Amino acid sequence: MRPISTSDAPQAIGPYSQAVSAYGFTFVAGQVAIDPATQRLVEGGVAQQTECALKNIAAILKEAGSTMDSVVRCVVYLKSMNDFVEMNDSYAKFFSSPFPVRSTVAVAGLPRDALIEIEATAVNPPELSSPESLSCMAVRAET
Repeated sequence: MRPISTSDAPQAIGPYSQAVSAYGFTFVAGQVAIDPATQRLVEGGVAQQTECALKNIAAILKEAGSTMDSVVRCVVYLKSMNDFVEMNDSYAKFFSSPFPVRSTVAVAGLPRDALIEIEATAVNPPELSSPESLSCMAVRAET
């Protein structure tokens, strides 16, 4: 497991990594719309917060040697399902076909009273996947 950290995304506000790469994937921790320069929640509605959270994910993936094109799964947590259409419109700007799979759920609350939090999983490019991690995956698949 290789931790990923960049100053181009908000620093973790708890005992967790911004992301980790393991077994051929990069797992990005949930990102709320915190501006990495100020460490404050961005102003605006769910559209602005969605874009900020996804820019933070893109910065973390860049540090990991990956891109948004490698994202295979996202989980979106919304403070209100009434924001779904607006979130979806902003979200669509960051992905192209084939789109990653996605789950969207409403939650009672989010850190810093954010309107949205997004986590992502990306497949690592072949040059970032060590033979050891790939052979470990093959052994697990065979058992």
